[in-house]
Amino acid sequence: MNNQQRYHVIGLMSGTSLDGLDVAYCSFVWDDRWHFEIHEAQTVAYNDEWRERLTKAHTVSGLELTALHVDLGKLHGDWVNQFVRQHQLQPNFIASHGHTVFHQPERGITLQIGSAPHIAAATGIDVISDFRSIDVALGGQGAPLVPIGDIFLFGEYPMCLNLGGIANVSVKRSLQIEAYDISLCNIALNHFAEKLGFAYDAGGKLARSGSVDQSLLDALNALNFFHQSAPKSLGKEFWLQTFLPTIESHAVRVHDALCTLTEHIAMQIAASVSNAEPGRMLVTGGGAHNTFLLERLAAHTNHELVVPEKRIVDFKEALIFAFLGVLRMNHQPNALTTVTGALRDSIGGAVYCAR
Repeated sequence: MNNQQRYHVIGLMSGTSLDGLDVAYCSFVWDDRWHFEIHEAQTVAYNDEWRERLTKAHTVSGLELTALHVDLGKLHGDWVNQFVRQHQLQPNFIASHGHTVFHQPERGITLQIGSAPHIAAATGIDVISDFRSIDVALGGQGAPLVPIGDIFLFGEYPMCLNLGGIANVSVKRSLQIEAYDISLCNIALNHFAEKLGFAYDAGGKLARSGSVDQSLLDALNALNFFHQSAPKSLGKEFWLQTFLPTIESHAVRVHDALCTLTEHIAMQIAASVSNAEPGRMLVTGGGAHNTFLLERLAAHTNHELVVPEKRIVDFKEALIFAFLGVLRMNHQPNALTTVTGALRDSIGGAVYCAR
């Protein structure tokens, strides 16, 4: 590692909840340990047309999906250009997660769209993308990838919980880390909030006004995924093929569905960290703004829930994918076999040079 070398990186994250593209300009420096700062950050919302295109991406033809991959890359490139001009930035490179369309690691499949070559061509900045594929090719889950950032950037917290479209957790024990996807989170909550005319359930107010349907709660908790051992990961497929049909098979009011989902998510998170020593749990992601969800989680666990400053809450994933890019450029592993179950640690990320 190059001591004192500072890296200026733009991290891009497009999550399953379809809120928009998280863009974060971050710096990293190694001085016996990694230090970071998020200098500028914003979320650029997808309009209705783009939300619909991304929602239906898994249903279109190969040709249409390829065109969508290119169009999304161009769009992200345009948004990065606006961000760079607005803040007068000079990044060393861009690290882009892309937008996940398929994630079936048991079949060796994971696909994130948002063409990195087109981002590089639009911006004139080198781009690193496709962080998951090599881990999946090595027999791993390809997820979660955030834990290596939890180790190096947030090492003071024994547990790190992300409440995004999917909830996942990192639990550190001595020199080992265990991390995996826990449950669906905002992808489910937002779906039912939209039925009431809201993009999301602000503060969990809609869920709070409902009641837990015990039959539905029992059915969700009984699903096979929640009884599997790690490593394990979730994708949109689980939502469409298993989770949503389970909810729809129960005739419950929307408010009650939201309340029951909140209770289910809180219970599954609490169960995932039940064997950890009591300690501080860093909580980030859009769900960290869901007061009702945090209250229900606090009711099920003795761990101290720590919600950091808003910039880290909202942009931790973009920050960590920027960091994964730094590790890639230094030829350091950024996917851990102890987390994903792959044959070995790997260095993920394809580099597209703009010049």
